[in-house]
Amino acid sequence: MSSSGSAGTLGFGYFLKDQYPTSKLVAAEALQCPTLLYNGYGEHRIEGIGDKHIPWIHDCKNTDMVVSVDDETVVKVVRLFNEPKGREYLISQGVDPDIVANLGLMGISCIGNMIGAIKFAKYYELGEDDWVVTIFTDSMDLYLSRVEELAAEHGAYAEVSAARDHQRLLDAGLEHMQELGYYDRKRIHNLKYFTWIEQQGREVSELNAQWQDHQNYWNGIFSLESEIDSMIEEFNSLIDQG
Repeated sequence: MSSSGSAGTLGFGYFLKDQYPTSKLVAAEALQCPTLLYNGYGEHRIEGIGDKHIPWIHDCKNTDMVVSVDDETVVKVVRLFNEPKGREYLISQGVDPDIVANLGLMGISCIGNMIGAIKFAKYYELGEDDWVVTIFTDSMDLYLSRVEELAAEHGAYAEVSAARDHQRLLDAGLEHMQELGYYDRKRIHNLKYFTWIEQQGREVSELNAQWQDHQNYWNGIFSLESEIDSMIEEFNSLIDQG
């Protein structure tokens, strides 16, 4: 379960599906910009995820579910996890203090992924013997100014605020989710045309291959792993050199 973007976090899901064919791959997005779910658009506050288009490297045919996460819930949980009163409240509710002390390791997109994973688990009525895997890609170190902005906008964070926001997290439900059938996946795949073919000049033959020659196309992408890693390392070294 991961948000859709272009940094490859859904890629680990493709690997897991290859290893465990009965597993499900879930793509999350912001409810305020529901491109995958409703062909929609809009502005949202879940920083660090893609929006308003389908990433070229998103294997739509291999995606089993789409989950839209309300950015208001994400913002509320940001304060719950990072305000002193929020952390005190979580400890009072039985959350391990060691876990609470490390909640700052979860950035805004991480919290979005967590909420998406909760919604997925509720949808399939998963139990203690089931596994849900998501990824936390950034920490609040990148977004500390957002916590300050929220405090300036909404005022001091009190225990009653923490209780309200904690309940909002617990209440994350089954709204704005879709289990994808064959043509649901194809609809999402077809949206790539408008961004990547008409606007970015990619070849329509490659877009068709992603769907029609699915296994060969995506296996070919994964076979470039070493070459892509070398390019990333070269790029990073150039950045380090200034």
